[in-house]
Amino acid sequence: MKQNASDVGVERSIAEEVQDVQRCRNLPRGWSAAMAALTVTAILLAINQIFALGFFVGYTLFESAYLYLVTGAMLSMVFVYFPPTARASRSRVPWYDVGLALLALGLFGYLAVNADRIVTEAWEYTAPAYAHLLALLIWALILESARRTGGWPIFVVVLVISTYPIYADQMPGIISGLATDVRSTAALHIFGEESLLGIAMRAFALLVFGFLLFGVALQFTGGGAFFMQLAFALLGHYRGGPAKVAIFSSGLMGSMSGGPITNVLTTGTLTIPAMARIGFSRRYAAGVEACASTGGVLMPPIMGAAAFVMANFLNVGYTEIVIAAIFPALLYYFGLFMQIDAYAARQGLGGLPREELPRLGQVLKSGWYFILVFVLLTWMLVYLQRQSTAPFYATALLLAINQCTAHRLSLRKLMALITTTGALLAELAGLLAGIGLIVGALQITGVAGTLANDLVFLAGDNVLLLLIFGAATSFVLGIGMTVTAAYMFLAIILVPALIRAGLDPMASHMFVLYWGMLSYITPPVALAAFAAASLAQESPMKVALESMRLGTIIYFIPFFFVFNPALVMQGPAWEIAVVSTTATAGVVLLAAGLQGYLLGVGRIGAGWAGWLSRGCLVCAGLAFAAPGGGAMGIGVVRLAALAALLTATGVGAALLSRRRRPLAAAALAAGD
Repeated sequence: MKQNASDVGVERSIAEEVQDVQRCRNLPRGWSAAMAALTVTAILLAINQIFALGFFVGYTLFESAYLYLVTGAMLSMVFVYFPPTARASRSRVPWYDVGLALLALGLFGYLAVNADRIVTEAWEYTAPAYAHLLALLIWALILESARRTGGWPIFVVVLVISTYPIYADQMPGIISGLATDVRSTAALHIFGEESLLGIAMRAFALLVFGFLLFGVALQFTGGGAFFMQLAFALLGHYRGGPAKVAIFSSGLMGSMSGGPITNVLTTGTLTIPAMARIGFSRRYAAGVEACASTGGVLMPPIMGAAAFVMANFLNVGYTEIVIAAIFPALLYYFGLFMQIDAYAARQGLGGLPREELPRLGQVLKSGWYFILVFVLLTWMLVYLQRQSTAPFYATALLLAINQCTAHRLSLRKLMALITTTGALLAELAGLLAGIGLIVGALQITGVAGTLANDLVFLAGDNVLLLLIFGAATSFVLGIGMTVTAAYMFLAIILVPALIRAGLDPMASHMFVLYWGMLSYITPPVALAAFAAASLAQESPMKVALESMRLGTIIYFIPFFFVFNPALVMQGPAWEIAVVSTTATAGVVLLAAGLQGYLLGVGRIGAGWAGWLSRGCLVCAGLAFAAPGGGAMGIGVVRLAALAALLTATGVGAALLSRRRRPLAAAALAAGD
């Protein structure tokens, strides 16, 4: 795998990814310049607000004024970047989209100018007559922007739930709530602090901006190529090497891009052919890439938008979310790594020849500053607790160093970086504005608290039943909605029920986030698997089923940490160390049982001994990772004894299966 070949594959720009996946317009030069100017203005607004610089009026903007300005800029860009239908022209912006963009700028600009008046006069309750008309127009604009960025499923969900306060009193039983008229609902959505200006947009405008800019800058300066080269240099020559490269590189790339599909299309162009070359079936290779790319969304330090929203829900710093996510993400990738290693060992698959791989020293010499920038970002997040400003400093350092290298950005590439950032910001803002209306509607009617109480009542004392219900709901919502949208909905409806049932708040939020994400690799709508299937030229549904089989361990991990909060760093240090060790051991045994290969023993044979061994190893893995004590009603000592007994039985049966195999072969030869 030569270095220049990898560079060509990985440096596929995010702009191309956005156009391919989200059907963005390929804007003419004039429109690109206009969108770049609007993007730069929005970034300057964010810097002014986050750093409290007072660029514009001598002081930091009123927060609602800032939110209105940013939202207006982003929604106007939605109507320029995203055509109304798949068949609409991608090369020109029609007059009606120009009109919608200008209308969004005008309406939100008016609200920003009058932000102080909106608060002091409490427009959400006592808005003047003309303001209700403005609110209805903005509501319609948000619905249309959500449709263009998220598709019809998001539009239908936002429409039904955002209008819910109008007919809430007509609904039966547990889903009935307080009702308001259309004008009051519109005012509460647009002028209040719990809907459009609520958790979703605050997280976007005050946290997501910087991290998304940093991720795009990494891609355009060659960060993706560097991490891919680093993965090939470190892991390419080991057994199943390209599959392990996919895990390592997709984890890092997914952390930057925040999107499973973009991640697949970026790294899969190299890893899938490389896996096929050494003997992996194309179906299996696509499944590996889909699983690896999906997990990147949860990889610190740059996680998806849902992580920023989670910080607001829990009222904690983003750093706490990053710390809590570290071990579950590592466990996710370790489980995938162990399964692939066992599969490669069982099938006798080697690695790539060393002479075709880049040298580690050369890779580090060419891209050392990417590691330096990540160190700076991590240091500022963890030790300085500057989660809102850290990505801006990291981006500035990255661009400054990059301009002193052979990879420095030309004016054309800098313009592409800015317009790509604008397209991604606009896409995310269009989705989050719609999600904000969902949150607001549930808060307005008071139905969120009612549903949480009813869920706890239906589950009774069975916490596991409540979790299974939550996993199924998260998965179903993840099919038709983005991970962020599904997470926010469940954070309001389901998470309070989990917390009232006695589960840890951080672990409960992580649980629904994980299960919403798993829809990307699980049929019937496994979008990451389908994207990988297109690269592998395989049946999408077959790849989805392969991804689900390969990711079997991943389905257990959310249950591990929701019952063991120490896995999300909630507890004393000794407990965190113990449960992390046992969970890791559990994953090793699970992988061995599922793939039929045990480290130190080798391939597990067939026959009754082989199946007994694999069954015992799977159960032992679950026992090691399961919690002791009250959560499952099993004492720690009993659970440890059970895990040890199952492990011993599994290892013994594995050894017996290996002895029986040559005996059976000898008997067959004697019979011949």
